[in-house]
Amino acid sequence: RRTKTQVLQDLPTKTEQTLYCELSEKERAHYDELLVHYRARLSDTMKAAGLGRSKMVVLEALLRLRQASCHGGLIDPDLKDRSSAKIDVLESRLDEIMEEGDKALVFSQFTSFLSIVRQRLDARGVVYEYLDGRSRKRQEKVERFQTDDDCRRFLISLKAGGVGLNLTAADYVFILDPWWNPTIEDQAIARAHRIGREGNVFARKFLSKDTIEEKR
Repeated sequence: RRTKTQVLQDLPTKTEQTLYCELSEKERAHYDELLVHYRARLSDTMKAAGLGRSKMVVLEALLRLRQASCHGGLIDPDLKDRSSAKIDVLESRLDEIMEEGDKALVFSQFTSFLSIVRQRLDARGVVYEYLDGRSRKRQEKVERFQTDDDCRRFLISLKAGGVGLNLTAADYVFILDPWWNPTIEDQAIARAHRIGREGNVFARKFLSKDTIEEKR
């Protein structure tokens, strides 16, 4: 059996970078409104029921603030057609690398966020593949991304794409939102960064500035 050191020598170079996204004025106002709301709600709940019974409010607050850090449409469907800092940065980066002929994986823990990204890509007539926990014919989707030069984007939910996929055609990996367990992100990046990949792998992790995402 080969040693871990021998295996690592065969892996391509992996470069990771954090992309900080500045919320727009509307996004910031929405985020701050939620923050004030949950602070007041948590305070009232703790006074009435104590810390032990406030855990559900804390979990709900964490989820909603994480969603608001990505896109307001994850909370309010009426906002799904708006842009967001993360989507603007993602589209810009995707356009750049597509001009270079490269391929990219786009991961999010929120399928609702991926749905908004899909809507934007569909509006532009962009070719892509999509995979989440409910998707069928997983291998067919993988093979299309791996072999079809016209299919250069693959949107994948973190849970569905964490293990078991060989996506060595990808040059870039975008993690749109931080998972509470960094190991899951590492597993997602490993879909491209594995033996069989020719060339470097560039991993980009998105974080919204001055939000709960910076406090993982």
